Amino acid sequence: MASTLSVSGLNEQIKTLLETTFEFVSVEGELSRVTKHGSGHIYFTLKDANSSIKCVMFRGNAARLKFSLDEGAHIVIHGALSLYTPRGEYQINCVSAEPYGAGALAVAFEQLKKKLEQKGYFDPSHKKPFPKFPQKIVLVTSATGAALQDMQRVAAHRWPLVNLIVIDVLVQGVSAATMIADGLRYADMLNVDAVIVGRGGGSVEDLWAFNEEVVADALFAMATPVISAVGHEIDWVISDYVADLRAPTPSAAMQMLLPDAAEMMQSIDEMRYGAYGMIMQRLERKREQLLSMQEAFKRNGVEHRLEVQRELVKELRERINTQIIRILEQKAGELSPLRERLVQAIENVVRQKQNIISQMMQAYESQHPKHKNKRGFAQITRDGKVIDLDELSIGDEYVAMNDKTAITSKVVKKVTM
Repeated sequence: MASTLSVSGLNEQIKTLLETTFEFVSVEGELSRVTKHGSGHIYFTLKDANSSIKCVMFRGNAARLKFSLDEGAHIVIHGALSLYTPRGEYQINCVSAEPYGAGALAVAFEQLKKKLEQKGYFDPSHKKPFPKFPQKIVLVTSATGAALQDMQRVAAHRWPLVNLIVIDVLVQGVSAATMIADGLRYADMLNVDAVIVGRGGGSVEDLWAFNEEVVADALFAMATPVISAVGHEIDWVISDYVADLRAPTPSAAMQMLLPDAAEMMQSIDEMRYGAYGMIMQRLERKREQLLSMQEAFKRNGVEHRLEVQRELVKELRERINTQIIRILEQKAGELSPLRERLVQAIENVVRQKQNIISQMMQAYESQHPKHKNKRGFAQITRDGKVIDLDELSIGDEYVAMNDKTAITSKVVKKVTM
């Protein structure tokens, strides 16, 4: 939240702002409410059709007046804005005043202006551009004037890198116009970036050197871009129209011509921050692109593909195992009745074979000689087989046995009965 000011504090700040911003003004208007105080101060109001402003001329300046300030007179005053803090009213502290209009000088000014305009001296197409960052500037002015100090001060504060070259000339008087013209022609030979010609404020007579045709001719012939900075905001001279650019004051000319170092530093900071932001944005975009490419590489790379194949193999293995288990379960279900039938068949075969064996055992037992132990009887076998006696032929070998004795014999004679 902004800090709260007192009324006095606010008026003091306004006073400082007014007095530093409007150090010198020239204002023309009609005198009203003129009060000549016994102390020698003169208080009056300067007005036009729409507005008015209070003015004061203190005793020292009032004593130098060459005419009387009378009600209704049309005059031009020169001074500075100030604020009377007790009442919060601003006024003009007048330094000097003069009657409005300059008679013969005004006529001469208009005649020369019209002549030069017809010759094309004011044509905008003739105006030359100024470099954005001038390195060398020639100042055609008085070396002892306040205007030079103002320009040097502004240059040192605004753009210390500039090199200022001063051509000392008279800026008022009979020979001033010729010296200014010669100074301009010499400055044009120095191969510099720009020229400023001018002086501080003054009366119409003081500024008249810049209304001479010789100065206008020198300005129009120059190849170097030039600024005319003569007097104050209200002062217009012929050089203002002919020059490539007009400045309201010499210090303003320097401000218009030179870049502001502080502003440039701020612009550089902004560009740096902007560039940093752009770089960070581009790095972020590249990082996102890199991450996207890494993801794409992972999706399409060998490891990912192997992983996919491993997953496929695993899935196939699981599917095969599941299918095998299902088939085994199915076949197990089918084997169960087969097993039962096989068991039954085996059991049937075993029973059959057991029955056969049992029958054979019974037959064997029934044919065993031990069961034929009647006196005088024996069992006849040939080649391990039991045969009847009439099956033997002469020369056959056979075995005759009972349950206790076995005799091997050979048929030598056969008698049929």
